[in-house]
Amino acid sequence: MKNLLTHIKQPKTVGMVTFLLALYFAIVLNLPLWRTFEHIFQTLPAVKIGFIISLPIFLTAALNIIFNLFSWPYITKPFFSILIFFSALVCYAMYQYGAIFDYGMMENIFETNAGEATSYFSLTGVVWVTVLGVLPVILLLKTPIKPYSSALKFVLMKLVSILASLVIIGLVAFFYYKDYSSVGRNNHYLNRVINPAYVYALGKYVDKTYFTEPMKYQEIGTDAKQVVSKTNNGKPTLFVFVLGETARSMNYELNGYPRPTNQYTKKDGVISFKSVSSCGTATAVSVPCMFSAMNKSDYNRERAYNQDTFIDILHRAGISMLWKENDGGDKGAADRINKIVLDRSSDNPLCDGESCYDMALLNNFDKEVSNMKGNKFIALHIMGSHGPTYYKRYPKDHAFFKPDCQRADIENCTTQEIVNSYDNTILYTDYVIDQLIQKLKGYSKEYNTALFYISDHGESLGEDGLYLHGTPYALAPKYQTTVPMMVWMSKGFEQDRGINPSCLEKEAESGHFSQDNVFHSMLGVMDVQTKVYNPKLDIFKTCRSE
Repeated sequence: MKNLLTHIKQPKTVGMVTFLLALYFAIVLNLPLWRTFEHIFQTLPAVKIGFIISLPIFLTAALNIIFNLFSWPYITKPFFSILIFFSALVCYAMYQYGAIFDYGMMENIFETNAGEATSYFSLTGVVWVTVLGVLPVILLLKTPIKPYSSALKFVLMKLVSILASLVIIGLVAFFYYKDYSSVGRNNHYLNRVINPAYVYALGKYVDKTYFTEPMKYQEIGTDAKQVVSKTNNGKPTLFVFVLGETARSMNYELNGYPRPTNQYTKKDGVISFKSVSSCGTATAVSVPCMFSAMNKSDYNRERAYNQDTFIDILHRAGISMLWKENDGGDKGAADRINKIVLDRSSDNPLCDGESCYDMALLNNFDKEVSNMKGNKFIALHIMGSHGPTYYKRYPKDHAFFKPDCQRADIENCTTQEIVNSYDNTILYTDYVIDQLIQKLKGYSKEYNTALFYISDHGESLGEDGLYLHGTPYALAPKYQTTVPMMVWMSKGFEQDRGINPSCLEKEAESGHFSQDNVFHSMLGVMDVQTKVYNPKLDIFKTCRSE
């Protein structure tokens, strides 16, 4: 130990420090990459030992070239100290949860509020980042760097280091080009698993968000107006739209799951759509996408934030609108209507100062309905099944499935404990929806009442080593992209809209739907006429009498 400390205190050249940093990143901070390669190799019939050995050598050489571009006097220590710390955070998230830090993940990070962010902190994460991030930074800061005798010698040594790395890369390519080409071609996501490739995604996000001229706002559906259906019964409409969070379809009893996760709503006669795809694997994508007129195939984030949503169009048509928020924000969907964000202070018995149980959204519901005029549309954005602190989404007396996982670092819970906690969130959401339906039943004499529920995206619970969500869509498993969607309608609503519930049940059972359907279905079912409405994407259209 004494010899090690003595060695550390000896001055080192910038070139040596740069190489050691490249080696540390390649071997240690890229542990998720090496685990990914291990999984890939297990699927191959044969792998050359030389190819496996060449991987860390190739990566070290490549990082040495890149790091040399940033290792200059007075810059090396502060720059790499910051890089090491954040790369340790990224390493932890990738290794423990299977996260990939691409552009989409940067959107998620920057749009996550403080309450959501703190839920990801755990003792395991602190220890991981301390050992792999903080201690190496201290070591770097305490290492004296030997100055070169001249600027020319400094530049020449840097060029020699880069040239040597290029030679190594060339030799590896000469012997194993076919192997690299084959593995890379069949696993095109690998470049996003390399640490610190996230810096590129970060730079792209910052440039697009802060240095690109914003798109001009575009109003659509300016011709929107409410129409009276031929089957109109003369009563106004009270429609509740529930926007779910992190619920996946395969854990819904109504969709074939063997556990009783829908024991409340299955008594209410809800119609559950068995096959529904999300627009994204994160709230930051799915919410603005489903509320916009765009489909997943042509979705553009900037346009979504600078164009009317179906919420705006319903409002323009004269429908009284309200948005109640208990999650991470409406992502621009409700910027131009009345909005209530729940007070999370501990004064509310359903809140703990950081978050609220979703039943808190029903507080003052009757008063809010009475303050609205005409046809009414209320959107409730629930916390749903937001992880990793699933256990905070339901009260203790709603912990039906036990034992559950009572910690944020879910990777340290058993698979069954994680599933139990997650299923409890699904069941509690089911309870909240049932309570809303009971409310709407009470209003059915004076209103045509209905409820529509859809989740933003799904969740991974450890399948294939993945946890949480946010995996790039092309790589994401069905657990993250298949979401529940349910409809409940009063008899008066069915009659007023001319909707055949048996027909809708058949459609829900056999058809495939997506969040592309939401925009047009809401315009259609609220009897709003506009040129932007596409009846082919309205889930109710084929089951309505003309």
